[in-house]
Amino acid sequence: MKPPCGVWRQSTSIFLLRQGGCAVESKSILCEDAVMAARISWKQMLVRIVWLLGLSVVVLFGFGIAAIYSVELGRESDFALVRRQLFVLLLGLGAGLAAMRFHYVQWRNYGRVLYLISIILMIAVLLFGTTLRGTTGWFVLFGVSFQPVELMKFALAVELARYFSEYARRKFGWKELIGSGLLMAVPAFLTALQPDLGSAMLLVGIWFVVVFFAGLRWIHAAALAASASFMVLIGWLFLFAEYQKERIRVFFNPELDPLDSGYNVLQAKIAIGSGQWFGRGLGFGSQSQLKFLPESQTDFIFAVIAEELGFIGVLVLFAAIALFLWRGLRLAQVSRDHFSTFLIIGILAAFFVQMAVNIAVNLAILPTTGIALPFVSYGGSSLLMSFFMLGVLLSVAIRQRPADLSPSNMLQ
Repeated sequence: MKPPCGVWRQSTSIFLLRQGGCAVESKSILCEDAVMAARISWKQMLVRIVWLLGLSVVVLFGFGIAAIYSVELGRESDFALVRRQLFVLLLGLGAGLAAMRFHYVQWRNYGRVLYLISIILMIAVLLFGTTLRGTTGWFVLFGVSFQPVELMKFALAVELARYFSEYARRKFGWKELIGSGLLMAVPAFLTALQPDLGSAMLLVGIWFVVVFFAGLRWIHAAALAASASFMVLIGWLFLFAEYQKERIRVFFNPELDPLDSGYNVLQAKIAIGSGQWFGRGLGFGSQSQLKFLPESQTDFIFAVIAEELGFIGVLVLFAAIALFLWRGLRLAQVSRDHFSTFLIIGILAAFFVQMAVNIAVNLAILPTTGIALPFVSYGGSSLLMSFFMLGVLLSVAIRQRPADLSPSNMLQ
């Protein structure tokens, strides 16, 4: 006999997870009413969408398109980057709507297949991929590039959600730590072989955030710290390419190579510092307009925003990021089953780690990695996957009970 819907249970994780009323011991995590919600109407979707989540994305994309437009002004181009970004936006909206209509629980059934396909693509790109800026991480076909690690971010989030939802009633221990760690280690190792250390660390970050919410204990954290130190040593001796080692050296002292390896960091610091309170204005940033700032539309777009919109503009950008992450976490707390909770956490982890790393690089807190700022930086596969993962978040949101998404619940 099924337990009544709407029962609150204490999970072994630090989250209070709301069970949807299904027998979670079975592999099905949906009640009959949730199965019926798979045929939810467009009108019901519009009512149940977490609108502040969407609003934060609109603000972030607005910052990005404004910064890209400003960069194009300095190049006296035909605004090709702006047009391409808007085209990818249309594709992303289509992908997001498709993901929103697709019932999120189906990802549990197809997650393992998606994970294996992503692994195969990452092996294939090492053998047949195109090398750009020293990294063999892209497939390029008819002028369109695709980076398999972008798909792996989502595949890893899904597979970790499936893994931890099966063990949600057990106390988090070494078996869960090692088992989930292996799921992360394989794609992270393949990414490091490209070599793309930034994306490899992104996958590690996704895994760490998920295991933290799953119930990571201090003894596990200590073991991870020791393992990380050992892996850094092994990476430095055997895995890191020479240019990656140079980035780390220059990170600690950019003046060692101010015209080459340290150039990016120094120019970004100059751009951010010159913005002051209100910025120089769109199209009037000296670093971006005079082409001193490299990769200004992608890796260092935050520096463009800081220079041209100033500290106030950066505060608004941070507010949009905080709103996005907060609403996502609130959605995880009111979600109706373990799988959706961990799926949301995994997707939010991908966004959070990317945002944190990109901004930290711009502020010279971390070495240059080549990680884009989600919804803001110019890009094809990265922006497309960002909107797709947003659609998956909304797929969970629209299938909650309307009362769960009420302001009184979501604002707690």
